[in-house]
Amino acid sequence: MAPLSDEIRAILRRPFDEQVAFFLGKLGRLVPTATWRDLMREAHDCAFMVAGAAKADLLADLAEAVDKAIAEGESLQKFRQRFAEIVERHGWHGWTGEETKAGRAWRTLVIYMTNMRTSYAAGRLAQLKDFPIWVYRHSGAEHPRLQHLAWDGLTLPADHPFWAAHYPPNGWGCGCRVAGASSREGARRLGGKPDYDAPPPGWDVPDPKTGLPPGIQEGWDYMPGASVVDRVRALAPKLDRLPPKPSVALIQDWLRAEAFARWYADPKGAWPLARLPDADAQALGAREGVRVNTILPVDVYVPGCPPTPEALLQGLLHLQDMIAAGETHYQRMVAASRAAEGAAS
Repeated sequence: MAPLSDEIRAILRRPFDEQVAFFLGKLGRLVPTATWRDLMREAHDCAFMVAGAAKADLLADLAEAVDKAIAEGESLQKFRQRFAEIVERHGWHGWTGEETKAGRAWRTLVIYMTNMRTSYAAGRLAQLKDFPIWVYRHSGAEHPRLQHLAWDGLTLPADHPFWAAHYPPNGWGCGCRVAGASSREGARRLGGKPDYDAPPPGWDVPDPKTGLPPGIQEGWDYMPGASVVDRVRALAPKLDRLPPKPSVALIQDWLRAEAFARWYADPKGAWPLARLPDADAQALGAREGVRVNTILPVDVYVPGCPPTPEALLQGLLHLQDMIAAGETHYQRMVAASRAAEGAAS
């Protein structure tokens, strides 16, 4: 993997709201896989996977470890410690790289940096939508990919077709990035070359061997975050830093999305369905109101066996209304218990 530039190291240690928001959006769908090719391109925008991890509880713990690395800016060393603990706790064996110390170091680096760089790229994309001019910047790697280095300073309109497949990262370990500008002079200050305003000849001619544009590795010919950019912009800052009302609206927006219908047809992993008030979440022992892994008995009847996605949606919207009114079975039990304790005292 190419070493990180000092600038990128600093950026990745300071996660920004859009970066965190993008990764949070992936946590609603944890996808079991056998190989890294089981989930490709923009499918990564709304799902989390670790190649070879097939059990839901294992995936959930790995997702939490990556979430902490991104949201809290944890170091690679800290992530490696968490990864080792998770692997041991779940007895996960047979994963690529397990056999040797060097292999384990390589695998954890790939997981850590791939998620860091794609979340960074997707978060930046949400910000770049405000700029009409984009500048491709090379990472400054000591041993660069020549095609990536050749694109350094390329200054193009934000809607140029080049970005659809060339928005970085453009391969495993790629540390390239894009900067946004409002003018040609602003692009120049960011390292752009305003006269370099067209991609090199042949940039869109597929390599006969790979079928991909020159310089793009398999699985990287897409724009990370493009399929969810509006959601990311809405979700920043981080969901749990929002007051309850906006976060409820966002969760219900997710329920109305086509992605929820796909998840309902094949429910693997968790999907946020409703938000509890902070007091109720704490009573359940949950640290966050949007991540309660507990089944609650509620007074909602959803017709159908199984219910249609539309019927389920209406039931879940009604559930959120009941939660807001304190009318779920669990909330009534808690209220009665508190009332009894108050009377006894």
